[in-house]
Amino acid sequence: MRILLIAGAFNSLTQRVYAELGDRGHQVSVELVTRETPLAEVVRRCSPDLIVAPMLKTAVPREVWSARPCLIVHPGPVGDRGPSSVDWAVQLGADRWGVTVLQANDEMDAGDIWAAVECPVPGVGKSDLYRNEIADAALEAVLTAVARVASGTHRPQPQAALPAAAKTGRPRPPLRQEARRIDWHRDPTDTVVRTLRAADSQPGVRDELLGDIWYLHGGHPEDTLTGRPGELLATRCGAICRATADGAVWIPELRPPRTPGEPGTVKLPATLALGDRLPPLPEVPAPLAVGDGPRTWADIRYREDGPAGFLEFSFPGGAMSTDHCRRLLAAYRHACTRPTSVLVLGGRRDFFSNGIHLNVIEAADDPAGESWANLNAMDDLVQAVLTTTDRLVVAALGGNAAAGGAMLALAADEVWCRSSVVLNPHYRLMGLYGSEYWTYTLPRRTGPEVAEQLTTRALPLTAATGARLGLVDRILDCAAQDFAAQTARLTARLASAASTQARIAAKKADRERDEADRPLAAYREDELARMHRIFFDPEQPYHALRRAFVRKEPAGTPAHLNSAAPAGT
Repeated sequence: MRILLIAGAFNSLTQRVYAELGDRGHQVSVELVTRETPLAEVVRRCSPDLIVAPMLKTAVPREVWSARPCLIVHPGPVGDRGPSSVDWAVQLGADRWGVTVLQANDEMDAGDIWAAVECPVPGVGKSDLYRNEIADAALEAVLTAVARVASGTHRPQPQAALPAAAKTGRPRPPLRQEARRIDWHRDPTDTVVRTLRAADSQPGVRDELLGDIWYLHGGHPEDTLTGRPGELLATRCGAICRATADGAVWIPELRPPRTPGEPGTVKLPATLALGDRLPPLPEVPAPLAVGDGPRTWADIRYREDGPAGFLEFSFPGGAMSTDHCRRLLAAYRHACTRPTSVLVLGGRRDFFSNGIHLNVIEAADDPAGESWANLNAMDDLVQAVLTTTDRLVVAALGGNAAAGGAMLALAADEVWCRSSVVLNPHYRLMGLYGSEYWTYTLPRRTGPEVAEQLTTRALPLTAATGARLGLVDRILDCAAQDFAAQTARLTARLASAASTQARIAAKKADRERDEADRPLAAYREDELARMHRIFFDPEQPYHALRRAFVRKEPAGTPAHLNSAAPAGT
């Protein structure tokens, strides 16, 4: 079928629906919609058989949904209505939630039901839940609904005709800041964490801190540090620890309010955002190996299971600043001193990495200089992985990877992906040539022609397409919560395999042969020469594209998404 996706942004769910439908042979195009978009005109031009809205905050005009089948993906169970569905799921501490695919009509979220899928709600932030359990349910529901539309025989269920027992959700108002307010003197840690996590990506929790108004983003419980409720207790790796009524929470990021008429503000690591406002506080490092003791937050952890080592990391939004890269490199070097034969690099779930930290770069006094420092720190990390020849390295992607983060994964000997992962192995949309040794690793896996296609077309890939093209070595078809356990079982099998030591020896010989043919330093030098020209020329598109991206400035639909076939087809 010819399918038009309409969405408020080409976000993770829209990308996944786009790539998965393309994998199944549909001709898919995308239109990014604002209130000013002449949607009826777009539909007439595209003439789709079906319209699907994976993420849309504006109403679909009657002239559109009355002329073409139009399916709305609502991230809530049957009967749920309102714009803050996933926020409410986290804020209320729900155990189960769901996704409903509805026929568009005159009333938001009230149309006939084409498909509905339930999902669990683990104790994670809203954005993590949305990219994983909600996205898994959404994709299943979309594929079911598309198949039902294609059959020509299925009739959707009117919501009004459903029995009360079938409606597990209910209409809910927008979750506004008044309902998100934290009472630091009365609210226990678990309540504060749920409130913070229900707003972790957007909009954040509006609060007063050190005499100013801030939006707080993200929250993790802390059981050891205590103090007067509301006061700041410590810092750790850019986060601040704040006392609650019965404990404390770690808050990784802050964002100042937007001034009317000014550009959007930028979310930053909390200590960087506060700057000189931050009073003297102890920097309390977390042990690299965090066991089963009191709850505490760490963005990098290391553990071992026999001959297998696991270096886990999780950074907000998958962005890796200069500091993130340097700390992860130090942890990686430590892991390489341990007596293991396999080292697994990656988080337990959600983002693997999206490369350099554009928010931190945008907020820097010298964005070009910070871009350069950040990229070199990423390159140092990738180089360490590429030159590890005394063990096998596995990149375990429980979540999406893009740009330099995708190339970090390709530096490993094997790339394992959860089946839901979306890959974006390109830099072009940010006006960048790229580094992270991609000119060595990408053609080595895909061949030069496919590498050229991937980097120029700049389209998202499913894990399945990644495997077909040579980017992915193993796909784990499991729930997000099961990814770490499945990875551990497979790693134990790999570490104990009779062939592993021979593979390590062959890997060392291959690296020496490649180095003799062309040193890694030559790839890095060439890549960085191109990137230096981009970073330090203020007229290069990168600077405007970065600013628009981090400040969420509205933009039209990129040309490469209009009637483009998914990469690899």
